[in-house]
Amino acid sequence: MNIQITSRKFKAKDSLKDYINENVKSFEKFNDDILDVNVVLSFTHQKDSIKNVELNLHLPGKVLAVSTESDDFFKAINEACDKMVIQLKKTKTKKLAIKR
Repeated sequence: MNIQITSRKFKAKDSLKDYINENVKSFEKFNDDILDVNVVLSFTHQKDSIKNVELNLHLPGKVLAVSTESDDFFKAINEACDKMVIQLKKTKTKKLAIKR
């Protein structure tokens, strides 16, 4: 699984990148076929300091996308990862239902 982290208009700290890598690697227990994960970090409003996190996860033949906003990047990453886990579980149950 390739993890690509993009920070728009700022430089992300190593602690933030490590935190993202830890959370994204936990997706492997829900699906072994993950090809790429793109994480985009940005500010929605510079003055209000609203942080935006986008996760794009590439599976064979499918792309899952999640976007969240929060006042802290760590909170936004947690919310985005929770949403992605829900989508991964949903695709797994659909895959199992088709096999039956």
